[in-house]
Amino acid sequence: MRRALLAASLVLASLSTSAAALADGSVIGRPGAHPNYALDLEPHLLLGTRDGVLGDSGYWGPGVRGTLILVDNGFVKTINNSVGIGVGLDYLSYKHGSVFYVPVVMQWNFFLSESWSVFGEPGIGFFLGDGAGVRKHDDDRVLDPNIAVGGRYLFNKSLALTMRIGWPAASVGVSFLY
Repeated sequence: MRRALLAASLVLASLSTSAAALADGSVIGRPGAHPNYALDLEPHLLLGTRDGVLGDSGYWGPGVRGTLILVDNGFVKTINNSVGIGVGLDYLSYKHGSVFYVPVVMQWNFFLSESWSVFGEPGIGFFLGDGAGVRKHDDDRVLDPNIAVGGRYLFNKSLALTMRIGWPAASVGVSFLY
């Protein structure tokens, strides 16, 4: 029930993000019309969106993600976007133990307005710790796919609220843009 409520909330948030982008004045067609930053440092809180690696359902924990912007106006030169590589460290707490999770992702950002951006994150993640080898499923793998979509509300050119939903977790955090 909690997962369904979380998923519905995030879908509604993404719809309101699109509406807000239109109301705020679209910049998607203006390459480079976004904050100029090379590093996004994001402390966040996580909520698990899959069964835990220890067989428990529902987990939570703190984490941090650092994304280094590699290409400004990335793969599509005619839209306002950037591409970066992100690496994180998440601590996930379960009923029967805890693990560290290290995601490594490509983050493709799309700047919709002066206040809103969205992104996609394909990548992989590594489980480390006391429960990493005790998997209910997946034949004791410690490597998992990591895929997420998210959005950012920019308070100013160096601070944003960041929300993400995906596999294996959803997160909410604050991004510091340097």
